[in-house]
Amino acid sequence: MSYDKENIFAKILKGEIPCDKVFENEHVLSFKDISPKAKTHILIIPKKPLIDISDFLQNADSLYQTNFWKSVDEIIDILGLRDKGFQIKTHKGKDGGQEVFHFHLHLLSNA
Repeated sequence: MSYDKENIFAKILKGEIPCDKVFENEHVLSFKDISPKAKTHILIIPKKPLIDISDFLQNADSLYQTNFWKSVDEIIDILGLRDKGFQIKTHKGKDGGQEVFHFHLHLLSNA
């Protein structure tokens, strides 16, 4: 499967579709999910065109991966979730429940 440059997250990254932004830097964009499954439901997407977790692990260099996870950690702090409960989830492939084929994390909390 090749990366679809017209997927909804690519359009959000290009500014073609608005989002309720939580955090942005050179590596990631995070924003509120439009159909939240918890009190806090944030999507965290890399700015690189990566299809899923496997694409991220195989094709993003180690520095980019490190910076991505440091950004996730910063988002956890911004939201005040460090000392509270939260989940980080991703989906891989259609059979794994992936609906948008741009790698993304769901950060969820009912705290």
